[in-house]
Amino acid sequence: MTIDIGRRQFISALGGAAAWPIAARAQQPTLPVIGFLHPGSASGNMFVADAFRRGLAETGYIDGRNVAIEYRWADGQYDQLPALAADLVRRRVAVIAALGSSAPGRAAKAATTTIPIVFQTGADPVEDRLVASMNRPGGNITGVSRMNIATDPKRLEILHETVPDAIVIACLVNPTSPRSGSQVQQIQNSARSLGLKLQIVNASTDQDLETAFATMAQAGAAALFVAADPSMNAMREQIASRAVRHALPMMSDTRERVTVGGLMSYNASFADSNRQAGVYVGRILKGEKPADLPVLQPTKFELVINLKTAKALGLTVPLSLLGRADEVIE
Repeated sequence: MTIDIGRRQFISALGGAAAWPIAARAQQPTLPVIGFLHPGSASGNMFVADAFRRGLAETGYIDGRNVAIEYRWADGQYDQLPALAADLVRRRVAVIAALGSSAPGRAAKAATTTIPIVFQTGADPVEDRLVASMNRPGGNITGVSRMNIATDPKRLEILHETVPDAIVIACLVNPTSPRSGSQVQQIQNSARSLGLKLQIVNASTDQDLETAFATMAQAGAAALFVAADPSMNAMREQIASRAVRHALPMMSDTRERVTVGGLMSYNASFADSNRQAGVYVGRILKGEKPADLPVLQPTKFELVINLKTAKALGLTVPLSLLGRADEVIE
């Protein structure tokens, strides 16, 4: 009889020990979840996600350790952004990081008035009605603006300085971008002021590029201006290589297009603006409110020149321009 009681106690103890780790695991706090919303593809924008995670890490948050990130990529389909934003809201994420352009920010803002939102855009967020003002965003949204669309005229001016004999400039545009119309209008106005003829060429997929560059050749384009659009990041290597093949000096808005063979870029650092968005998300997770965080703006614009590409094009970059460059790739 004593043996049976002891055996039952021993088995009961074993059962309790086995159940204890399960109960302990159940009591562990759930990781806060960040919703990551972007109009481009994962394959073309890993550098964006990497920069964002670096910013998060600066505030002490490491993906998979004390925070989780739910990624939603629109793969260039801007009309999918509202559904992707709504999905993140249903997921009850703690913060939504709407990066790449104003479109994810607008989609997220339309989807929720309570979940904090941090955007990263190249446009004016006040003009786009994302925020009430730069210093006092108001509501549940704040972020970072590179103001890169405002620098389109300067980029065109630098390209003209580099190839002063080029009269016809091809402008590669993604027609599915919500801002393509206003972008084109601004670039056309700048081209007219410089006495240049702008040839608008559309492309939104890899398949479009062959036709696009054939159109540039037929138009007699002597240089290429790539309009800012994050969904075309996945095509940056193809665009850069075709530009060299067609002997077109190329100006773009991000350093990442220059490191893969484009001739030059001028803008605020794309990577740094996404890093700053990550910092803001971390600060919000720690308890700060979006309405109290002013929209960050660039304090420095960087000129990057790829001399290897210039050599491949048989182009001599003016010394005055090289002297102003922040980075020269040799």
